[in-house]
Amino acid sequence: MRIDWVPASAASLIAGVTSLGLGAALLPGGDSAADSIGLVEQHDSRWLAVSLLFFIAAVGMTLGLPAILKLFPNRGFLLGIIGSGVFLIGCLGTAGYAMLLAFFRALALSNAIRPEAVGEVVDDPGLAGFLVVWIAAFFLGELLLGLALLRARTTPRWVPVLLIAHVATLPLSSLVPDLDGSWTIVLMCLGFAGAAIAANTRELPRDATSPH
Repeated sequence: MRIDWVPASAASLIAGVTSLGLGAALLPGGDSAADSIGLVEQHDSRWLAVSLLFFIAAVGMTLGLPAILKLFPNRGFLLGIIGSGVFLIGCLGTAGYAMLLAFFRALALSNAIRPEAVGEVVDDPGLAGFLVVWIAAFFLGELLLGLALLRARTTPRWVPVLLIAHVATLPLSSLVPDLDGSWTIVLMCLGFAGAAIAANTRELPRDATSPH
C-alpha cells in the first residue's frame, strides 16, 4: 500500500505560512528597548502567542518542503534543491527566533532585564550575525524557489511571481516607512499556498487512473 505523503506535506506548508503571517501581524512593535519591554508587560498573552505561531510556522514550513520538491520533476530541479536547502536554514532560524521571543518575554516579566541591557544585547555581534544569516537565508531561499518554479512551469505563473514580489518588497521597506511587512508577507503566504495546492493537484491524475 502506497503512503501518499504529499497532501500531508502540502497541508503542513499551508499551515506553516499561515502561522507565520498571523505571527507577523500580531507581533507588537516598539521603537526602543523600553517600548519593547512595556509591550511585553501589556500584551503578555499576545507575545506568547506570537512565539508559538512562529514555532509552528517553522515546523510547518520545514515539513512542507518535500511537497515543494515534487514540483521539480525535471526543469528547475537543481535550483529547486538549492533553494529548498537555503530556505530550510531560514525555517530553522524562525524556530530559533521564536525561542528568543519566549525567552525575552520571560526576562521582561520577571524584571530581570533593563532597557539599557536590551540595547547592548541587540548590538552584540554574535546575535546580529545570527539574525542576518536567518533573514538572508529565508529571503534568498524564497527567491531561489520562486525562480525555480518559474523555470519548472509546474504551477500557475502567479505563484512564483508572488514569491519573487515578496522578496522585492524588502528594499521598499526602507524607502517607504509606511509599508508594513505584516501586510507584504501576504504575498509569500499566497505564493506558498498556491505551490502547495499545485503539488497536491499533480498527484490527482495518477490516483484517478489507479485501479480500484
